[in-house]
Amino acid sequence: MSPDRLASYLLSAAAVILVLKFDLLPAVLAGLAVHVVTCKLANRLPIKRRGVAQEAAVIFLAIIVVAGFVAAGFALYSLMKGFQGFGALLAASAETLEKVRQSLPASISGALPGSAGELEESGIAFLREYGKTLSSAGAQGLVTMVHILIGMVIGGMTSIARFPGGKKPFLEELQGRAGMMTDSFTKVVFAQLKISLINTALTAVYLGLVLPACGVHLPMVTLLVMLTLITGLLPVIGNLISNSVIVILSLGNSMLVGAASLLFLVIVHKLEYFLNARIIGSEVNSRAWELLCAMVLLEAVFGLNGVIAAPVLYAWLKAELALTETI
Repeated sequence: MSPDRLASYLLSAAAVILVLKFDLLPAVLAGLAVHVVTCKLANRLPIKRRGVAQEAAVIFLAIIVVAGFVAAGFALYSLMKGFQGFGALLAASAETLEKVRQSLPASISGALPGSAGELEESGIAFLREYGKTLSSAGAQGLVTMVHILIGMVIGGMTSIARFPGGKKPFLEELQGRAGMMTDSFTKVVFAQLKISLINTALTAVYLGLVLPACGVHLPMVTLLVMLTLITGLLPVIGNLISNSVIVILSLGNSMLVGAASLLFLVIVHKLEYFLNARIIGSEVNSRAWELLCAMVLLEAVFGLNGVIAAPVLYAWLKAELALTETI
């Protein structure tokens, strides 16, 4: 192995550790998303000859992509904070919890939130404790949002970057590491989208067909399915959000329906955990147990950041090892 390649590996490993250690993963993922989308759109441009016209078109695409991601972020934030459908869903969940409290012992019911405001506060507290990579209220959340915005801008800039001819071997090696990492990220993201669609389809069948066939009709099924689709794009914590709301509304019908929904969602969640590894594994030529081991190991070292980054990092590692074997 050449000294330049070895140096690029060491620098890449150090960068990964710093990103995971200092909670920079949201910014990196946002930058990669903007970079990948911009490059894919740029490849479809009718202007194929490199020049001023092509660079101007790519710059315009990068601006549009960044603006689109920012708009999507604000739309999601508005949905979580002020969308009437979500507000109604939150109110229904709080009302259901109030009914459940009345039928439980005081020692247990006292631990449950009794209003929409308390329910929202409980959700925010949960996200603060277990979702440090997500933006939450306060200064840390603002810093995270700024990091994400900077990451998207950098992603747009890298999509229009052009390296000069005759670049040094070390720069070539770094570019190779970045290209493999980006390719691994692309494969994993599309696999995550497939998983979210499968999870949403199973949930829609359960809420729209299985429960009605048993004479059970939960409120706002359409909104629940939409919530499952949106939160399913968030690794790990997304399923916890949608599943919690479904179980709470199921408890409003009866304890039996609540227990059945909990059992169904636990089974789907466990199935999806292995499906996650299998779908992503097919994209990166890895077996399910390999990805599961990578997730467990990185979770033990870096927490939630490690779980989220594990599929991309392991796919990147496999690609690098395959390249090494062919040299």
